[in-house]
Amino acid sequence: MRRSSTFARQVLLVRVGRRDGDPRATDLTLTEHRYADRQRRRYGLDRLSRSGAVTRAEIEAVMPVSPALPMAHTDEATAGSIPLLPGERTMARRMKFALVNACTLSSLMLGMLAIFLAMQGEVRIAALCLIACVIFDGLDGALARRLGVASPFGAQMDSLADMCSFGLAAPVVVYASLAGSVSTAAAAVACALVAACAAIRLARFNVSPKDGRFFCGVPTTMAAAVLALTVAIGLPVPGLVLVAGVALLAFAMVSSFPYAKLARLVKLPPWLWLAPVLGALVDIRLTFALIVVGYLVSGPVLWLRQRRTA
Repeated sequence: MRRSSTFARQVLLVRVGRRDGDPRATDLTLTEHRYADRQRRRYGLDRLSRSGAVTRAEIEAVMPVSPALPMAHTDEATAGSIPLLPGERTMARRMKFALVNACTLSSLMLGMLAIFLAMQGEVRIAALCLIACVIFDGLDGALARRLGVASPFGAQMDSLADMCSFGLAAPVVVYASLAGSVSTAAAAVACALVAACAAIRLARFNVSPKDGRFFCGVPTTMAAAVLALTVAIGLPVPGLVLVAGVALLAFAMVSSFPYAKLARLVKLPPWLWLAPVLGALVDIRLTFALIVVGYLVSGPVLWLRQRRTA
């Protein structure tokens, strides 16, 4: 035991830097050079070296690697760089690429503005900022496809902006709107669920194969639009009902139920759109609530239909 303890001390006292006779010096060896003899006398390293009990090869086999030692650098010339904009790099395409990413950054900045406004108690204006985020989020994707500048970089930028605007700003605005009507703990748990489920939903969307007909779960953009409109129009429902609705919407984002995309909803017969338009003229709040509930219920209904036909 005593010998192994001395061996451990000897390993820990290995100097950082060059070995004796190594022409590549470091400044760290100069600082502790005057303490080398004192340490060897104190721990009996000279005696161990003479007796051959511990060899230098054994020490170097287990000696730790110091972070102060220079690391090997890869040749920058051989490292390949991935262009942000694939394809032809003309000035016109770069301007289009910048325009698309400006829309994405506008959505991000509006999400930050919504957080600041919610912190100051301006929840209605903050909700309107979230609605503007939804508009810019749909605009950047449409422009990228129409202008032919869609890229993996733009997809990642869009996902990060969605997490800020819809995964963080939307729960903050909802939390500020629920202040005073429900307990702080209930509002915090419901809004934290929205943030967590939005992160899971976005990550799953990035790695999952795309379906041109249906979403797998409620998309974060649509969930944020529902929350923003709920705050903006001020639904006259009890606070606990709102908390339950927020939690239900959060779980709907990470569900496996198929939800129709907007392109399929637009192709519905015109007479189906007549009912919500007339309902909005009579009572916009009730009509909005019925549309949201109907859309959430459509996911389980389509799921059951697909299972029966499979």
